[in-house]
Amino acid sequence: MILDGATAASDGDAGMPTYDYYCPENGREVAVFHAMSAQIATWGELCDLASIDVGQTARESPVQKQIGMGIVLMRGPVSCTGPSCCSNNSCGD
Repeated sequence: MILDGATAASDGDAGMPTYDYYCPENGREVAVFHAMSAQIATWGELCDLASIDVGQTARESPVQKQIGMGIVLMRGPVSCTGPSCCSNNSCGD
């Protein structure tokens, strides 16, 4: 199985969940950002969303959303509020 990287998030994608899809036709797994309401059903739709080439796989080939957590990636600095959140009390170093 090949895992392709997630698509690059634009500034408007902050907080958008990532999802993994598997294509049985080519054995590839692709991680993409999209809204929870989006429905991705084919390899062509997935490739368009991920900005990758479809290659020799038919655009109509079905894809399967993998069971996962739908991780939300947040942008911006992470703030530390005290020694309990930093190793070796190194906040601000």
